[in-house]
Amino acid sequence: MNDIYILGIESSCDETAAAVVKNGREVLSNVIASQVDLHTIYGGVVPEIASRKHIENINPVVREALKKAGKTFDDISAIAVTYGPGLVGALLVGVAQAKALAFALKKPCIGIHHIEGHVAANYIENKELEPPFLCLIVSGGHTQIVMVKDYTEYDIIGKTRDDAAGEAFDKVARSIGLGYPGGPKIDKKAKEGNPTAITFPKAKVEGSIYDFSFSGIKSAVLNYQNKKKMLGEEVNTADLAASFQKAVVDVLVEHTILAAKNLGVKKVCMAGGVAANTSLRENMQTACENEGIKLYYPSNILCTDNAAMIAGLGYYEYMAGKRSKTDLNAVPNLKMGE
Repeated sequence: MNDIYILGIESSCDETAAAVVKNGREVLSNVIASQVDLHTIYGGVVPEIASRKHIENINPVVREALKKAGKTFDDISAIAVTYGPGLVGALLVGVAQAKALAFALKKPCIGIHHIEGHVAANYIENKELEPPFLCLIVSGGHTQIVMVKDYTEYDIIGKTRDDAAGEAFDKVARSIGLGYPGGPKIDKKAKEGNPTAITFPKAKVEGSIYDFSFSGIKSAVLNYQNKKKMLGEEVNTADLAASFQKAVVDVLVEHTILAAKNLGVKKVCMAGGVAANTSLRENMQTACENEGIKLYYPSNILCTDNAAMIAGLGYYEYMAGKRSKTDLNAVPNLKMGE
């Protein structure tokens, strides 16, 4: 069988990315133009600015991805692009680019679900990994436990009822003066603190043992800070970061392991930006080892937004016969399985 080369394009938030992946698992290039510095001064992503920057970056990033891969457009079998979920203006840039290239080159265009792409990042560095397995998806906008039944088939087992874990990290980081992006900064600061110094609540969702809720802990952190301020006492930022992180990580691990045990699953993966959190990795690894479960997760560069994961999933969608029509559009609130 001839090798399949997929050009992946990702622009769902503030990273303009393009990648070339061979046969779904071999990354030939993975180019990312980050906008973190641009948005840091605002304390978060400004959609209008992100969209404008994507327009500037998209052509150079695609050219660089092809150059680094040593390929031309003639070598590409199909173009895979994130069409949701994400910021609508940002998504539109990538979708327009992919559709234009597909039309001009007479190549298939394949719309990819961003979160499903995060799951597929696990295949790239774990060549032996095959479905079925359980995946904990933790990012700025999503927190879900998903049963990956096949390469393009998913069942959502649990999800957050309010804030995503990554969103809670960002908001808490901002409240204690660490700034943006919150996840990595909380992770770093927590290493200096005592995770048992402060006890924060770990919310349970009544009637749904696998679902999450993180709005309560976010409020508890703010209440703790306000109380300290009223008493004229200083807040130990490192202890606060460590204790908050522990409360979030404990819940993520507990629910994932419970789901794996109840479903009889012996393979667990993690995906999304928060999957790069060192405490989450360490605690999940220990919990999996205790239960005889094999744990997989991507390297940091493949946890955060990138196009290699989009191209990787694009291969499996391509092999399954998926082709997007010319009316493919950005869907900012796209649900898994749609």
